[in-house]
Amino acid sequence: MLSPQRARIGLVEDDPIMGESIAHRLDLEGYHVAWWKSGQDALDAIKGDSPDLLVCDIRLPDMNGESLFNKLVPNKPGLPILFITGFAQVDQAVRLMRAGAADYVAKPFAMPDFLAKITALLNRPGSTTHVLGFSPAIARVEDMLRRIANIDSTVLMTGESGSGKEVAARFLHAESNRRDRPFMAVNCAAIPADLLESELFGHERGAFTGATARHMGYVERAKDGFLFLDEIGELPLGLQAKLLRLIESRKFQRLGGETELTCGARIVCATNIDLTAAAQQGKFRSDLLFRIRVIEVRVPPLRERRDDVAPLLELFRKQFAASFGHHVTGFQPDVIEAALLHNWPGNVRELRNRVERAVALSDGPWISQEALFPDLIPESLGSGSFTSLAVMREQVERQHIRSALDRSEGRVEDAAKLLGVSRSTLFDKMRRLRLEHT
Repeated sequence: MLSPQRARIGLVEDDPIMGESIAHRLDLEGYHVAWWKSGQDALDAIKGDSPDLLVCDIRLPDMNGESLFNKLVPNKPGLPILFITGFAQVDQAVRLMRAGAADYVAKPFAMPDFLAKITALLNRPGSTTHVLGFSPAIARVEDMLRRIANIDSTVLMTGESGSGKEVAARFLHAESNRRDRPFMAVNCAAIPADLLESELFGHERGAFTGATARHMGYVERAKDGFLFLDEIGELPLGLQAKLLRLIESRKFQRLGGETELTCGARIVCATNIDLTAAAQQGKFRSDLLFRIRVIEVRVPPLRERRDDVAPLLELFRKQFAASFGHHVTGFQPDVIEAALLHNWPGNVRELRNRVERAVALSDGPWISQEALFPDLIPESLGSGSFTSLAVMREQVERQHIRSALDRSEGRVEDAAKLLGVSRSTLFDKMRRLRLEHT
């Protein structure tokens, strides 16, 4: 792993104010910084001794970042490049990452997030691939999952609905030494309560009316792989006691059976509710909570990892375009900006569903803002009107500020920190958007 005292960073930025700011901060962090103000200056310098990381603005005076990237790759294939981009070039940054660039950061960016990306890229061993996403928040989740992949402790995935808890669990399975063994996923909220015990533990023939044959449950079918119990907070109290025994003794019996069977699977649970509060209310066993929460992994909501929005839009566009056989080339530029401003209450699931609908209903090669956000068009504009970007930005910005204020329980200073702006800036925006401070 490279420490700041050894790492060399090349910076390609023609804006004197931004360039000076970035170079100064990186220098304070202990990095050795070389700053070039044009793409050609960078190419000439890097022909000799390469930096450990290149930070490059996409818009340069003599060439764009894509041209520089294409000229560098043949001779410096292992050099990680972090692109700086504005909203209008986010789609280009995503295209560059598909071609092998390490990451991008969209302006304006918070310096702590920028530095976190720098650290992650310099310390990532041997690879700059992203699996769960591109943001620092999800990169930390990835790193943690890799660290715990080959231990047998139970794991509790927490996070909002649609944030990707099962995706994270499958990633943990893929990174583990059990990757070639079964991954059995059970949604505890989707199976009727009177069938859940049989589905989990199996049953013997004649165990109840209609049990005409022996049935192997999810626990047995998981063998020595992974047993993923989603929506664990919906498990009835009676079954919670049986799950506790399973975790503690690794033993279970089929419903109506007498033979004791052994569970060799690693158990991973997930929930979108506060299990501590549920335990205090008597709705969830506190002893079971202690056993399933040996290691807790919080999967952050999409609004806390906005760097993942554009890559996910592109990923799902390609998937659905191929699946539906539709020639959909990409998104109109204002779509990316609107998507970055949207609060995504349904998280990745909402984003996926919006893209699926937009691709399915597309009548041209480019997805418009109305196609992705038909439900967010103000009614006052009328069904035949086109929503201006200013109106859309104001609407989504108002919604996002409300969410930050709700999360900080009305404390403006805390909300400003969540939004990455100063207290005075937030007050100005609240006055402009006619948001009351309660």
